[in-house]
Amino acid sequence: MSANSLLPALSVVIPVYNEQDWIDRSVGALIASAQAANWPVEVVVVDDGSTDGTGDKLAKLQKLYGITVITQPNSGRFEARRAGVAKASGRQILLLDSRVIVDTRSLTFLRDQIMDHPERTVWNGHINVASEHNPYAGFIAGLVKIPWRRYCANPRLMSFGIEEFDVFPKGTTFFSAPKDVLEDSADAFVSLFDDVRFASDDTGLLRGIAERHRIFLAPEFSATYHGRDSFKKFVSQSYFRGTTFVDSYLATPGPARNGLFVALAVGTAGLGVAAKHPKSAAALVATGSAVAGVAVTRFGATTAEAKAVAKLAPVFATGFGIGVLRGLFFALRARLRK
Repeated sequence: MSANSLLPALSVVIPVYNEQDWIDRSVGALIASAQAANWPVEVVVVDDGSTDGTGDKLAKLQKLYGITVITQPNSGRFEARRAGVAKASGRQILLLDSRVIVDTRSLTFLRDQIMDHPERTVWNGHINVASEHNPYAGFIAGLVKIPWRRYCANPRLMSFGIEEFDVFPKGTTFFSAPKDVLEDSADAFVSLFDDVRFASDDTGLLRGIAERHRIFLAPEFSATYHGRDSFKKFVSQSYFRGTTFVDSYLATPGPARNGLFVALAVGTAGLGVAAKHPKSAAALVATGSAVAGVAVTRFGATTAEAKAVAKLAPVFATGFGIGVLRGLFFALRARLRK
């Protein structure tokens, strides 16, 4: 029996919404990485109600690569991924977002890890953010290096479980696990909100996996993320992240929830200071932003990312804070309806 006959079949699930400029690049890079690994891949793209030219791009990709396309009304990434996983036939699933470009050697590394270490089947991708000329993407890339500094300050092969869940990088942007593991976690997932489109479509799902499996990560299993590139989109994303953060952490004790409560207290106090002493409040905000910019460099942030953190922190904090309030409202409304 050859070694390749022991390799699990791989299916890649890509949810997409209005990404006509990125979906062909993402699929093309994925196919190239699979070919380099000599690992046949099934690609399932779920069009979550796109209203731009994404559908036309997918039709061309079907002819070019033989991908499977599922079209559904806009239901959010969680339901889009769930539909894709249900359709996929592979035993190993790779979740991939449409703005993510898989590095050429990444699937070779994943293949070798699964073959040489059968217990290492759950992998969170190492995400490099294209931030040099995009401060909005650079801000998020720099900011997360503070809570995830254990890995980001010195990226290397590591793993984590539920005990260390809050302090390691994680997300479904580039994530691989056996199909049954993903389906079991999705079935057990419960949002604090009524509308799953606003639910935590990554943290909640991955927490369930971390309770039963070690999640591995390494810089060799990497991809590059191309974030939103306008001020308007940055504000909208900040607002949305605040809402999903509530769903991710409000019901779970730990550093992230403690940080949420502290941030709410600081934000409330800050509003009081701003009302009485606006100049002092502005000076404090400017100082805090500068300090944050310096701090992230200690944990692996690039110069561009540090500058983005220093400049955009007040904007992000405002949008995120309002999003948190929306999330708390959604959670309270759902609880009162039960």
